[in-house]
Amino acid sequence: MPVKKYKPNTPGTRGMSVSDFAEITKTSPEKTLTKGKKSTGGRNNYGRITTRFRGGGVKRRYRRIDFDRTKEGIAATVKSIEYDPNRSANIALICYTDGVKSYILAPTKLKVGDKVMSGSKAEPKVGNAMKLRDIPVSFDIHNIEMRPGSGGQLARSAGQVAQLRSKEGRYAQVKLPSGEIRLLHIDCKATIGQVGNLEHMNVKIGKAGKKRYMGRRPHVRGVAMNPVDHPMGGGEGKTSGGGHPQSPWARGASSPRAKERATATSLQTNSS
Repeated sequence: MPVKKYKPNTPGTRGMSVSDFAEITKTSPEKTLTKGKKSTGGRNNYGRITTRFRGGGVKRRYRRIDFDRTKEGIAATVKSIEYDPNRSANIALICYTDGVKSYILAPTKLKVGDKVMSGSKAEPKVGNAMKLRDIPVSFDIHNIEMRPGSGGQLARSAGQVAQLRSKEGRYAQVKLPSGEIRLLHIDCKATIGQVGNLEHMNVKIGKAGKKRYMGRRPHVRGVAMNPVDHPMGGGEGKTSGGGHPQSPWARGASSPRAKERATATSLQTNSS
């Protein structure tokens, strides 16, 4: 989908851009495939904050996505392409010939009225889910299982695509979007094509308030805190820390070089 930019009438819209949602054909979700989603605010079952800088946000309903594609050998028709507030990719509502409906991730070039299928009888075309043993080499794939029957876990966000490189015995080489080449069992299932909504990476938030709609609260730097709140806080005047990057609980630094220093120091201490 192309990205739509606003005229700079206000400071918030000066750098803002949004998707034009041209591919979206239906605005309300299928009620039977949704459920309520509880907001934790970053707190655990004791009420203590375990993930900082979360809270608030707009209420949303969760769409049940069929990552498994276990309904094999039955053709389904794409009824609509919908927006999903819980992920960056769009979703497609499909209806099987026996009347069952489900949501799948919408790949590029998948349109309303197209037929999709899962299983060994399916053709290697966009939207069909097959085992890696049945997919031709060099095909683009997404929604890939890490173990047979576990459901798709790899390459699921907007614009992501992996490539089936080769097959050797019981394993296949898959090049992931990160560039990593991973060995996966040939009985793992994947979906043909690239995840849609390619322009999602070009969308600009534009203002802090939009982040609050998403449930993200302001992220405070450690060097801006007091010493009682963070190991990198305090100091006379404005400082940039002065030590190794640390978490608020001083549990290791984030830089690999600092971790190497800490390891070398511990080895020297043990040897002495």
